[in-house]
Amino acid sequence: MSKKTDKRAVGRNRIKRVVRDSFRHHQDVLNGLDIIFLARQGIKDVDNPELHKRLEKAWKQLAKKAQKPNSGQKQRNSSQK
Repeated sequence: MSKKTDKRAVGRNRIKRVVRDSFRHHQDVLNGLDIIFLARQGIKDVDNPELHKRLEKAWKQLAKKAQKPNSGQKQRNSSQK
């Protein structure tokens, strides 16, 4: 978390604490995933319950995306050369 997110360490630590807590509660859904959290502009203005709600939605989307096979990659046909 950088000072761009919030000038005060108290604010940055609050955001980190909420993210860690939310991740801890959804760890069973997110098993095997390495996640990097990048805070966007204005996150310091979001209160804790709203931040938990947004993170829960993000965790569900990530878990759903991680369960899908790589359908975006083209499969090569072995008969073509």
